[in-house]
Order: sequence, then structure tokens, then C-alpha cells
Amino acid sequence: MSKIALATDSTTYMPPELVKKYNISIAPQVLIWGDQTYRDGVDITSSDFFTRLKTAKVMPTTSQVAVISFQEIFQSLVDQGYEVLALLVSSKLSGTVQSAMQARDLMSSAREKVNVVDSQSVAMALGFQVLAVARALEDGASLKDAIALAQKLHQYTGVFFAVDTLEFLHRGGRIGGAQRFLGTMLNMKPILAIQDGRVEGIERIRTKNKAQDRVLELTIEKVAGRTPVRLATLHANAAEDARALLTRAEQALNPVESIFTEVSPTVGTHAGPGTVGLAFMAGM
Repeated sequence: MSKIALATDSTTYMPPELVKKYNISIAPQVLIWGDQTYRDGVDITSSDFFTRLKTAKVMPTTSQVAVISFQEIFQSLVDQGYEVLALLVSSKLSGTVQSAMQARDLMSSAREKVNVVDSQSVAMALGFQVLAVARALEDGASLKDAIALAQKLHQYTGVFFAVDTLEFLHRGGRIGGAQRFLGTMLNMKPILAIQDGRVEGIERIRTKNKAQDRVLELTIEKVAGRTPVRLATLHANAAEDARALLTRAEQALNPVESIFTEVSPTVGTHAGPGTVGLAFMAGM
């Protein structure tokens, strides 16, 4: 039986204990801040990022995982006798899938041992997809079955989130279908979702509390009685709000797995401070 290793990227911001348990390789996204470059989650943490952001005169930008990072990860795993399945952030949000495919193509004779799948998602919606494949492999799934599973898991996951402002998404070029909300009343809080791999605007809500209520309502509507349910927060320097939202979601949806986590520095660059949301997997 072949040995199969999983790789993903740092936009999942998956809890370290799960990364370790399933031996998942994490390729770091790149944060560029002035003349300094950081590896997402390696050289800079989310808390460090938001602390610096409060007083920053120069705003950060991001870049996809470097091809060389993927080359190093893939080659190391292949050298250890693994075949590799990389399940990565949506290609409509990042060039990460392209970087991974370029790295694979540079591996000459070993390229057939590396498989790259677009998750069409981000954050822990991607994380839940990776964990589902990891658990299938643990139960004895073949590489072919694992790839087939990875290719369909986006149908079972979703993300709803409320942002304080669209400024960060707009500036970073990740605003997608939320573009239509630009120029609306400043005190309105946009509700956004990841749909078909891109950011889409759903609604505009007048207050932060009501926006978070609506995130919960939309999640419940989307889950629509499917089981089992897995839930995770995503928050950008808004831990108290996120924890309260997750508690309410747990009471409403009775998940088999519930994960409290924040967004990575590179996702935080685009979402902006104050963002709170829920990621989920249901029916799988």
C-alpha cells in the first residue's frame, strides 16, 4: 500500500495539534510589510500581526506561497516515499494552486507523485476538507479515493463572515462579488460568503451585533438539517465576539467537532480587523 501525505497552505490556520496529529505539511503564504517579508504563521503570528497593524504607517500586502516552498515540501515527502495530495486555497482568491503546480512540474520524474486540488475555499472551510481527507486516509482510503473525495468536499463546506469595512478586501483585490457594496453607508456591516471559490456580498446589516446574528442565521439555513456538522470560527482580532458566536452556533447545530481559531496574517490583511465569521462542513 502506498504512503500518502497531505499538504495544504497557511490560510487554513489549522490548530497545531491537528496538523501534528495527521502529519499535515503547511506551505506558508507570504506577507510583505515595507521592506520585510514574513512567512505566514512562521515568522509572524496573527496576534503579532494585529498588534503591529494598529500603529502601522505602511500597510502590508500578500503574495502566494513561493514555488520554492512547495518544491521543498513536495521533494522532502517524495524522498520519504510518499505520494502527495495538496489541497489548497481557492484559485480565485490566490495564485497558490498555480505555484504548487509549477513546483510539481519542476520535479521531473517525481511529478506524477504530486497531486494538486483546488479546494474552492479558505480558512477552516479548507481546513475541514483537509481533515476529512486525512481521516479517510487513516481509515485506509487509496490515493485515487482520496483525490476523488478532495475534489468534491467543497460542496459540503462554507464560510459566512461579517467585516467592519470593505477597505481591506478592496485594497487587496480580493473583493470579488462584494464590489457592489462599495460606496454604501459607512455604518453598514457587510455580510460576505465564499461561494464558488470567491468572495460574494450577501447582505448589509446596520450594526455589528446584528451582523453576527445574521452570520449565525445564514449558517443554520445553509446547514439545513444536514449531519454531521463541523464548525469553526474565523476572526481577526475579535476573539470575544467569535467565541460568543461559536457558543451560540454549537447550541443551535450540535456539531460533532467545534474549533476556535482565528485568521492567518495573510487572510487578516484582506479581511481587516474586527472580522468575525463561521466556517462549516455539513453532511460529510
